[in-house]
Amino acid sequence: MSFIQKILFSMPLVMLGVIMILSVVVFSAIGLLIVRRFVPLKVLKVHNDVTAAIFKAITTAYTVLLAFVVVISWQNFNETERHTATEANCLVSLYRNSAAFGQPFVNEIRPLIKEYVDVVINEEWKSLSRGEENIKARDILRNIWALYTGYDPKTDKEKIFLAESVRKLDNLREMRRLRIIDSRTGVHPVLWFVLVVGAIITIGFTFFFGLDNFINHTVMVFILGTIIALILLTIISFDFPFTGTVRIGPAAFQQIIGF
Repeated sequence: MSFIQKILFSMPLVMLGVIMILSVVVFSAIGLLIVRRFVPLKVLKVHNDVTAAIFKAITTAYTVLLAFVVVISWQNFNETERHTATEANCLVSLYRNSAAFGQPFVNEIRPLIKEYVDVVINEEWKSLSRGEENIKARDILRNIWALYTGYDPKTDKEKIFLAESVRKLDNLREMRRLRIIDSRTGVHPVLWFVLVVGAIITIGFTFFFGLDNFINHTVMVFILGTIIALILLTIISFDFPFTGTVRIGPAAFQQIIGF
């Protein structure tokens, strides 16, 4: 697991959010005190216009980056949810279409489909939170594939349903593969480095404004830092769609248990 995924796996999102906000508050307080200790207020006030212009450019660039990553993370989360729903729909189609085949094929394929669903819900979903595939589920899917590829259709009706079922099975395997990949793929570490460094620079730049009222200055810095921390927390929460408090559950598979 990556560092971010380990954090999501071991820590509730609320606790993580509190830690991030407290870290920003401590960083802001210490930074402001250090700057005010070594740089006279009158010097800071003289350069307020230049500081404001540079700060505007920094915040614009960082805001664009944050918005981009939030949108991408949300889109990836939704795409993973779609992959999961498509996989479940393919299983429903395979189960229903199996009625077109003769015995003993129906009595062999349907229990395997039900077993696959059961293993995915009760075993593989726990593995997905760690970004891992369940070997048992993979083996069951291979057995399903072997039954379909080894079946010899006897009528035109069976040929049509076999072709459609194999197409559905191919789609199911692809959706499963994407689901496994999505469970372990998050925002690239380089991008996280840029996000964190950008947050430090953006917050740190506010220390160099010359405001007469130190308390008001501190509160404004705290507010900016808290907003940045909450946005980063949002990115983290959607980073790994099967890990953490905000995650995709097996509801799509649970709906087909009754078949």
